Amino acid sequence: MTRPAILSAAAWQFSIDAHLNRFVPPSVVPHLPRPIAHFLGDRQPGHINPKIGNLIVIAWAFIGVFCGVSVVNVVGAHVPVFRGVDGGITTIGSFGAAAVLEFYAIESPLAQPRNAVLGQVLSSIIGVAVTKLFSFLPAARFEALRWLAASIACAAATSVMALTGTVHPPAGATALIAVTDDNAYHIGWWLVPAVLLGSVLMQVIALLINNVQRRYPTYWWSPETVGSFWGFDTKKTVAVTTTREDEEKATPPVDEGLEDPDPEMGHVTFTRTVSSVQQRTTVGSLGPQRHEHLRVVITRNAVVVPDSMFLRPEERLMLETLSERL
Repeated sequence: MTRPAILSAAAWQFSIDAHLNRFVPPSVVPHLPRPIAHFLGDRQPGHINPKIGNLIVIAWAFIGVFCGVSVVNVVGAHVPVFRGVDGGITTIGSFGAAAVLEFYAIESPLAQPRNAVLGQVLSSIIGVAVTKLFSFLPAARFEALRWLAASIACAAATSVMALTGTVHPPAGATALIAVTDDNAYHIGWWLVPAVLLGSVLMQVIALLINNVQRRYPTYWWSPETVGSFWGFDTKKTVAVTTTREDEEKATPPVDEGLEDPDPEMGHVTFTRTVSSVQQRTTVGSLGPQRHEHLRVVITRNAVVVPDSMFLRPEERLMLETLSERL
């Protein structure tokens, strides 16, 4: 294989959202009665989140984590099929880490409902499946290779979450627990509905607690546009200049000045431009190469990125969060 081919393979990208988002219907939350929509994370245009100190955030996180973990444990204790080998509660320790994300770091893409629920469920399925495969071995051999099964389960869960856009770090622990914990091993496939139930209960508590003074979730599925296949008239926030003729007619490049939007708008305008790209040519061992200098501009309530720059949903959300904090 030639060196240029190796270099091109190293740049391969895959985003499931690029293929899936157009089939996902837009959220119905904005159309619900205002009090309900508020506690589902929706805010009216022009709404500005109040500034609160970190002590208030910590206090709400304490209340949320306490309530979330308590509800998950109490409900799980009343479901007989979720009980372990000794009849006791099957405690899924990864919910402790999930609670930190869902009640404290609520702006993180890793804490959004898609990641918090689907990441946990997918990881539990993978963990139980790997355990079942290794359990075909003799008992002594299974115990000797349990460490290998745990490593495979965690690695596979991480890869699946990355490919499906559902990365949730506590879910990696869920895959490990499915293999290493005797109670989880005892209930087998019942671990999957136990994880699903716990994740949904945690989300319900998060919606109630986090929306008192903050906002959760930031999005339900993805910050990108969804539902185009079904012809929904979704709000488009990305304007792309695609041709050189359009570029010549476009507004001045971002480095020549970008007007600061009205700080009272309360939402971020996310635009793309190709007029900010500068190029230079260098000569190397592979011959002349053209390099693009890409510029990202972040101002109050506005983000401008080059059209040629690929952004994952979590990266886009990070830029918008920085813009809102300016």
